[in-house]
Amino acid sequence: MNILFVGDIVGQNACRDFGEMLPSLKRQHNIDVVIVNGENSADGNGITPFSAGLLFDYGVDVITTGNHSFRRSEMDDLYESSSVIIRPANYGDGCPGKGYCILDFGAFSLAVVNLIGTAFMQPVENPFFYADKILNELNTPNILVDFHAETTSEKKAMGYYLAGRVSAVVGTHTHVQTADECILEEHTGYITDVGMTGVKESILGIDKEVIISRFTTYYPKRHVYAKGTTTVNAVTIVIDNKTGICRSIKRICQ
Repeated sequence: MNILFVGDIVGQNACRDFGEMLPSLKRQHNIDVVIVNGENSADGNGITPFSAGLLFDYGVDVITTGNHSFRRSEMDDLYESSSVIIRPANYGDGCPGKGYCILDFGAFSLAVVNLIGTAFMQPVENPFFYADKILNELNTPNILVDFHAETTSEKKAMGYYLAGRVSAVVGTHTHVQTADECILEEHTGYITDVGMTGVKESILGIDKEVIISRFTTYYPKRHVYAKGTTTVNAVTIVIDNKTGICRSIKRICQ
């Protein structure tokens, strides 16, 4: 099974640009499943039914999210009704939606799990404990985890904690692609952060001058999405369907 996992998409223009590039990416890498972190896909931050719909229309199979999951209240019903839009499981049972989904391909299945970190993030349940809880519920060796976290240490800890038990642990949230893709314990594909899909000449997808001004004047300014050429940060992950072992993980930056 060949998976394309795409780093945080920033804004609706980036959604559209990514949608135009997706067919060639799928052909080039012989992709079977497309998973996208879409928590920043809406203009004005967060995710909306409209931005989620754009991504599905372009051919995305699963949308994961993160700390902006519930920024838009209109998503609550969609989290409940959709089987392929997930939010971090360790937000707890009091939040709408679910923390993992399972794609059934007949001969095999793929579980996609969403977790969020605790270091320098809002208070949530322990992601390591929730990872154990979810793994006890799954009946497939093919498991991909999107760990939406701030620090490299927490992400690396999760990678090693789940090594040998899941097919891949991919980090999201920082919007900067790291160059440490590897296979842990000859089983689990890992990268600390997949990166961002948004305007290349920007600061995390936002207009450069807005962010520079905030650092130099300390005066709050409304975020404005940058304009320009969109870059896609992603990884391709090849998994053995029968064993769940990751055979390859490679970065994409284009």
